Amino acid sequence: MTSAAGHSRQLISVKEYLEGERLSDARREYVGGYIYAMARASDDHNRIAGNIHGELRERLRGSPCEAFVADMKLKIPGNQAFYYPDVLVACDPADNAKYFRERPTVVFEVLSPDTERTDKREKWYAYALTPSLKVYVIVSQEKHEITVLRQSRRGPWVADVIKGKGPILKLPELKAEIPLARIYERTRIARV
Repeated sequence: MTSAAGHSRQLISVKEYLEGERLSDARREYVGGYIYAMARASDDHNRIAGNIHGELRERLRGSPCEAFVADMKLKIPGNQAFYYPDVLVACDPADNAKYFRERPTVVFEVLSPDTERTDKREKWYAYALTPSLKVYVIVSQEKHEITVLRQSRRGPWVADVIKGKGPILKLPELKAEIPLARIYERTRIARV
């Protein structure tokens, strides 16, 4: 049951959550025994996530990596959280559960006013606990700006901000590059 605040009032198990998600019309994330209803996405949010997925789908063809959009959950180590990234790229063929992945290589989140704080703090902290994750990409919906958080060889994560219409998002971990203009194609800010 979801409260007015958008989350469950009572603790539920991972098993109950996963069973409920299969039957639910709405997407809900699981954090520490509670479920949280997800905010609705705007048309531009969907365009951006779709553009990223489409570009990656083409570039990853023939590789062991596969891109998923919107409905593939990410299971955080420790079995305490499941999130729905906007786009998730998994490269480990053994990571093949039907409804979630545990070992992604790259995760994308498209910011919106309702999710920005969660995406930049809570989700970032949770995603950083995933040993296989090499890159976390945070995509602004309001301006041509992408923050790329990349795990360095020495351990700490390094942030790189890419701005403007001309730059290219380089993902050597996937042997892929995506022009920012393609990510923002058909959005309101693409016309600016």
